[in-house]
Amino acid sequence: MKFSILRIAFLSATSFIVALCFTVVPCEAQNPTIAPANYDEALVPQYVLPDPLVAEDGTKIETPEQWREKRRPEILELFKKNMFGQFPEADLSKVKSEETVSVSDSLGGKATRKEIKIYFDAPNEFPQATVLLYIPNDRQGSVPVFVMPNFQGIHTTTDDPSVSAYKVENSTHNLDKTLDDVRGKAKSRWAFDMIVSRGYAVATVFYEEIEPDVMCNFTRGVHPLFTNFDLNADDYPATIGAWAWGLSRVLDALGSVDGVDVKKAIVAGHSRLGKTALWCGANDERFAAVISNNSGCGGAALSRRQFGERVDRINASFPHWFTKKFHEYGDKVDQLPIDQHELIALIAPRPVYVASASEDLWADPKGEFLSALNADPVYRLLGTDGFGGVTEQPDVNAPVGATIRYHKRAGGHDVTDFDWEQYLNFADSIFKK
Repeated sequence: MKFSILRIAFLSATSFIVALCFTVVPCEAQNPTIAPANYDEALVPQYVLPDPLVAEDGTKIETPEQWREKRRPEILELFKKNMFGQFPEADLSKVKSEETVSVSDSLGGKATRKEIKIYFDAPNEFPQATVLLYIPNDRQGSVPVFVMPNFQGIHTTTDDPSVSAYKVENSTHNLDKTLDDVRGKAKSRWAFDMIVSRGYAVATVFYEEIEPDVMCNFTRGVHPLFTNFDLNADDYPATIGAWAWGLSRVLDALGSVDGVDVKKAIVAGHSRLGKTALWCGANDERFAAVISNNSGCGGAALSRRQFGERVDRINASFPHWFTKKFHEYGDKVDQLPIDQHELIALIAPRPVYVASASEDLWADPKGEFLSALNADPVYRLLGTDGFGGVTEQPDVNAPVGATIRYHKRAGGHDVTDFDWEQYLNFADSIFKK
C-alpha cells in the first residue's frame, strides 16, 4: 500500500511538472499575491524616465556620432542585460531555406503566393518554419515587404484551402482543434488583398515554429542553436529574443526571392509579437522600419507607469519571455536602468509606428504614446522630424506623427483593416516619396 501511494504521488508530481512545462499558466494561478491590474490613472505613480541622451557617465549626448558610438551601444547593452538577453548568435550555415510552393494566380490573380521552408539544424532537434509570402503581380521590379509573424499557423491567416496546414509539436495553440477547424480563423487580421493591391509583399511565419511559447528551460525550438551563451547567465537570450532572431532568418530567406526588396523590409508584430518586432528592429538594422501593434508591457508601453499589465504580472504569466534579471524588477520598476521609450529610440533614425487601441487598457495606450513621445529627442538629434511636433495623445482613429507615428484605434486588442491602412500609408511615406 505504501509503495502504491508513493508511486501515485510521484506520478502526480511528474504529471504536474510536464503540464507546467507545456502550458502557459495565467499569472493569477502562478502567484495569487500579485496585485490586481491598475486601470486608474490616479494610481499611476510619479516616475522619472531615464534620459536616452545622457550617458551612464553623465555625458550629455549632443551629436549623432556620440549617439552612435557611445550612447546607443550603452542602451542596447542595458536591454540585453536587464530584459531581453543577448541577441542570439548562431552558426548560420546550419540554417537553410528552400521554396516549396509557388502559385502565380493567388488572390484572384493579384498575387503570386509562395511558401518557403526554413530549416534550423539545431543540435538536439530539427525544427523548421514555413513562411507564407504574397507578392503583387502588378509591379515593376522588386517591392517592399512586411515581415510579420502570426499566432496560430499560416493556414489560419487565410481560408485558401491550398495553403499548407500543419500542427506544430509543443505548440500552445490549437492543440484541441483539427486543422479544418482553424483554417482562416485569423484571416480578419491579415489584409492580404489590400496589401498587395497597394504594391507591397507580405510574409508571415508561425512564431511557435521558431520557438514554442512555453517555459521549458530553452531546450526546444531554435534555442539549442545558441551555443555561445551560458544558460545560467542573467543575459541568456530569452524567448522573445529567439523569436526576434527567427524573424531575421525570415529576412535572410526572402533575400533570394525574385520580386522582394529586402532593403525595404518592415518588421511588424501584434501583442507579444509587437514586443518581438521592436526588439528585432532594434538589433537587426537591415529592417528599414518597425511597427508595434498593441505591444503593451515589455513592448512600447512605459514600465514605470504600472498601468494595465505590469512587469510583475507579465513575468509571472510568461517567465520565459524575458531574462532572469528582468524578474528582479517586478516590485521595483523605478530601479530599471532603462524604459521602453529607449527601446523605440534604438530604432532611430529609421521610421517606427506605435499603435494602440482605445479599449485595450491592458496594453496601456497612454503608456505606448508616451514612449513614442519620449523617443522624439533621439530622432531629432539624428536629423529626422521625429514625432512631427506631436505633444498630446490624439483622439481615436486620428493618426499623427512623422518619422515616429502613432494612432489609437477604436476597439480592442486586435489587428484590423484600419490598422493596415495606416501601416500602408506609413510605408508609402517611406518608400514612395
